[in-house]
Amino acid sequence: MPTPVPMSATLAADAVLVRRQRAGQRILPMSSGEIGLPVLPELAARLARAAHRTAYGPVTGSLALRTAAAGYWTRRGLDTAPEQVVAGPGSKALLFALQLAIGGDVIVPVPGWVSYGAQTRLTGGTPLPVPVAPGRGGVPDPDLLREAVARARAAGRDPRTVVVTVPDNPTGTVAPAGTVRRLAAAARALDLVIVSDEIYHDLVHDPAAPPVSPARFAPERTVVTTGLTKNLAVGGWRTGVARLPDGEPGRTLHTALASVASQIWSSPPAPVQEAAAYALAEPAEVVARVEASRRLHATVARAVAARLTDAGAVLAPIVATCYLYPDLESRREQLTARGVTGGESAARWLLDRHGVGVLPAGAFGEPDDPLRLRVATSRLYGTTDAEREAALAATDPLRLPWIADAIDHAGTAFAHLTAMA
Repeated sequence: MPTPVPMSATLAADAVLVRRQRAGQRILPMSSGEIGLPVLPELAARLARAAHRTAYGPVTGSLALRTAAAGYWTRRGLDTAPEQVVAGPGSKALLFALQLAIGGDVIVPVPGWVSYGAQTRLTGGTPLPVPVAPGRGGVPDPDLLREAVARARAAGRDPRTVVVTVPDNPTGTVAPAGTVRRLAAAARALDLVIVSDEIYHDLVHDPAAPPVSPARFAPERTVVTTGLTKNLAVGGWRTGVARLPDGEPGRTLHTALASVASQIWSSPPAPVQEAAAYALAEPAEVVARVEASRRLHATVARAVAARLTDAGAVLAPIVATCYLYPDLESRREQLTARGVTGGESAARWLLDRHGVGVLPAGAFGEPDDPLRLRVATSRLYGTTDAEREAALAATDPLRLPWIADAIDHAGTAFAHLTAMA
């Protein structure tokens, strides 16, 4: 029997929002992590000029792309050779292929991105959830990790991998270096491969405080993945790269990953590879676009966070990405009075009453339907490319009427949700 896997929660929520919008309901899309920004013109030009490239090319990606990716990581303190890089049609596909190549069961953070556990089930493994300490999103608590692996192995399970997200989706936080170091030590002691999903690395709000990769502390067992989906807002182009460890274990994994890739996607799309190689080389215009995007994300996410806090939500300080993870437990009495008892019913109430689409904490692996939600601000920048370009260029994007209106809409919805019945 095929392994039953539900539709990705983010994509399923987007489909619901589209149907409601077509039916005439005013919708504020805050469930998806898609970045609502126009493509950088120079990036689009590179893609167009490469449209004639129709051959498959190398399974692991072109030398130009792998060299650019190696330079990208080397500039971030992770010395990398092109031979350590494998490219694929999106980091999501690479994460799945890595699970197939490594095998076994996978430790996943809770809360954690919606696809980690589902991908593990698709490979025939079992996702082993380990909680994340508050404010240390994306990295399972190292002490609880040790306990979980010991229990799993005693029960006959075969944990081989721990997945981390640095910075984190869904919480918008970054695990401190000390937590990452302890995680790396635990993985070494337990002989686990670390798969570090770093797709949001360039969207830390303070560029002077970059996230610390576990590859710094356990380079011999850490795989790092990233892509252009978030920092350059080209999710539909589907391109990603993985950095494998140096040394014999890394080469063995490289062979296994390339074999999996050869059976699933044959090679990454050639025109997109050329555009990605240009982007990962980080010319001035790409650096400037990423900086502008980062400022916009930080400004809007913090403004929405302030409105949620005014409504009684508790949030960790938002230091990265466009995600908020409000906890509404302090308003349980008011919420229960209107029939809202957990994240599922809170998300449904916001959608039905105000057209605000968010996701419940249960979508990210949290048990027992707690009163927590994942709110994404990345599609509040406008409905046309002209509006989105204006948002990127604005000294104060909060003064733009369409952004101010979206923030007011979200704030009003949450204020109504948590008000006394």
